[in-house]
Amino acid sequence: MEILATGVQRDERPRLEAAFAPRHEVRALETNLDVRTVPLAAGFEVVSTSVNAVLDAPVLEGLVRGGTRFVTQRSTGFNNIDLDHAERLGLTVARVTEYSPHAVAEFAWTLAMALNRRIVRAAGRTRDFDFRLDGLLGRDLHGSTVGVIGTGRIGTVFAGIARGFGTRLLGWDIAANAACTELGMEYVELDRLFREADLISLHLPLMPSTHHLVGARRLAGMKDDAVLINTSRGALIDTAALVDTLREGRLGGVGLDVYEEETGVFYFDKSLEVMTDDTLARLMTYPNVLITSHQAYFTEEAVDQIIATTVRNVDDYLAGRITRCTLVPRSP
Repeated sequence: MEILATGVQRDERPRLEAAFAPRHEVRALETNLDVRTVPLAAGFEVVSTSVNAVLDAPVLEGLVRGGTRFVTQRSTGFNNIDLDHAERLGLTVARVTEYSPHAVAEFAWTLAMALNRRIVRAAGRTRDFDFRLDGLLGRDLHGSTVGVIGTGRIGTVFAGIARGFGTRLLGWDIAANAACTELGMEYVELDRLFREADLISLHLPLMPSTHHLVGARRLAGMKDDAVLINTSRGALIDTAALVDTLREGRLGGVGLDVYEEETGVFYFDKSLEVMTDDTLARLMTYPNVLITSHQAYFTEEAVDQIIATTVRNVDDYLAGRITRCTLVPRSP
């Protein structure tokens, strides 16, 4: 069988092709699947997508018209898929339920440390042979208060690293995680966490209940010098409210590996184009903001696990099996 894989990164492609060989051939495309590119899927029964695919009703209908019967997304998040419409169309859908939590947790701390110790600014200066320390004053993490919002697998690993720094841990989730409690985490109300934490890291899925969880009111409740990190989903933060907060000269740093309007921007070279997203362009102007392009997951270990699960998802679909990766089961 020939499988279409979209949104494939160059470093990912040889691993993806090798994992499916020799039973299946993969046609790997860098472009993401959306209403403009859905004709590319015509004739492919199985399509594998990236997290930045737009799988709304028109795209799903286009897939079905072209003969697609199974979509397997190479990510844990699936807020970009209209699952109800997929079910109505008889389209089977699966995802990756988990991969290395260390990849994302370690990257979240990478952003936090780079912001706290002004690493990007320092590296830029020394490249120009400017070795002054002006404006590079950081803070000890030891003894600070770290707030972890979302204490699943990734949040737990993040909290473990925080404990290694000797921090006080505050947590928030719909239910306490015993592994985090054993690390000394105190579960508190969300408003208290925002009020007391020196550093806050988001590790939540995007759902209606978490959309813009970090809005104007909660940003106003943060310490003026607090650091905010988001490696989960961009729309957890109300970006317009974040820009207003930064314009007021508040927050010690903001590290974003995700952005709520990242589709069509992240994973593409826009260096020769005019940036038409005024909000993203404005965020880039703040010296205490560090933005990366949704790469927290991008380690060899995590990518290999994602690909291995995707291969199993295809095998399960062909065998008619329903697993915990199944979002919409195969129609009878």
